[in-house]
Amino acid sequence: MGTDTVVKTRPMVAVKEPPLFKVIYVNDEVTTMEFVIASLIEIFNYIHSDAEEVTMKIHSDGFAVVAVLPYEIAEQKGIEASVMAKRNGFPLVVKLEADE
Repeated sequence: MGTDTVVKTRPMVAVKEPPLFKVIYVNDEVTTMEFVIASLIEIFNYIHSDAEEVTMKIHSDGFAVVAVLPYEIAEQKGIEASVMAKRNGFPLVVKLEADE
């Protein structure tokens, strides 16, 4: 009673990390700082103090990177922020840029 063992090998496949994209909030004269803080907390899981700090940067510099994520996640979070803004009557602009 002999048992033959067959060993199957799979070729190594190099898996590339997905490219990262910056999610950028652009300042405007209508969207309130309170709304920006709330959206950063709700959508990007910021703690309140960090959300306030980034909101001040957006206000003073005219924009700020709020997250760096794989493209699909960055796109989804950007859409969520834009929809949330529109529902609340704000013209918040959210842009995506490749992270170089």
